[in-house]
Amino acid sequence: MNPHLAKLHPYPFERLRKLFDGVSPPPGKKPIVLSIGEPRHPTPPLIREALVNGLSRLSNYPTTPGLLPLREAISGWLSRRHGVPPLDPASQILPVAGSREALFAFSQAIVTGSSSDPIVAMPNPSYQIYEGGALLAGALPRYLNSLPERRFRPDYQRLSAQDWDRAELLFTCSPDNPTGRVMSLEDWRELFELSDRHGFVIASDECYSEIYFDEARPPLGALAAARALGRDDYRNLVVFGSLSKRSNVPGMRSGFVAGDARLIKTFLLYRTYHGTAISDVVALASIAAWNDEEHVVANRRLYAAKFSALQPRIAALLPCAMPEAAFYLWAQTPIADEAFARRLYTEQAVTVLPGTYLGRTADSINPGQNFIRIALVDNLDECAEAVDRIVELARAL
Repeated sequence: MNPHLAKLHPYPFERLRKLFDGVSPPPGKKPIVLSIGEPRHPTPPLIREALVNGLSRLSNYPTTPGLLPLREAISGWLSRRHGVPPLDPASQILPVAGSREALFAFSQAIVTGSSSDPIVAMPNPSYQIYEGGALLAGALPRYLNSLPERRFRPDYQRLSAQDWDRAELLFTCSPDNPTGRVMSLEDWRELFELSDRHGFVIASDECYSEIYFDEARPPLGALAAARALGRDDYRNLVVFGSLSKRSNVPGMRSGFVAGDARLIKTFLLYRTYHGTAISDVVALASIAAWNDEEHVVANRRLYAAKFSALQPRIAALLPCAMPEAAFYLWAQTPIADEAFARRLYTEQAVTVLPGTYLGRTADSINPGQNFIRIALVDNLDECAEAVDRIVELARAL
């Protein structure tokens, strides 16, 4: 057995199931699940039609680099969305089977182990996949606390210069899961300077980039920030994108990695053996999705309506800022987050995720303590009913 497997933490939803062991929600209330970031808006018809029309391609083995028209579609979308020159489809873009598997696998391809105890840095709290990939690569995860007093900005100064010298990879997430924070150009400037000084690779998880609330202010992406700061070759930078949230197709498992051609070449070699190429059927549907923006704008309107209506109601009792982007509320609880989540499920049949499950203890604190993550992914009526129940419990405490 790989000894690194023993270092993996239980996944948040496994911990949540154990938290609910021995209790049942009240029988008179319909269960509402707001714990998982699974989009539930309808999948656009143009994507469903493209899937059906491509079924004849099931007889083909997919290639690891993916269909050239898909890479061209991703390049075109990145250029339109972020205002950058088109990336080279042959060397700077790689389709992947969803950003989750690619984020996990990337550590295996990048971490060299050339230093003693190589470090992979990540925000805290964050998506547990970053940590799992680091551990299976034989690296030491280092957690950069994202606290309210810093507006949830990771504390890069927590690591010493010696630790940064051991760092081989840093994960960042913007818009952030779970806080909804978006990195500014100055944030990117600091990160790029650290990368240049110490030589680590930056993996930018941007799977929530298309869920925002002001059409005039789309979140700044890493590629656009790099270009603005004169980093035209995207050195030591790769971006991970996905159709799951943007186009409401989490079951299609379709995303991309883009950026530094040297890193893409390395990752392509790894993936040739990894065996997770995108089916041509999925590729054809993905082309249709990346080439259409109308359904994405309509999707954002649905989220904007929910957050405009519901965030103030929750914030009145459970402090939570309006996120800059993404579809989560990161709300403070008046009692321990696990206790709040358990009572909410037991008394109100609503499931949310305790913040401690997304954080790790660093500098003697778990930044997720006394927070819950509320995923407003269902339709407005269902989310409004859930908020009514959350408010009812909060008033009773």
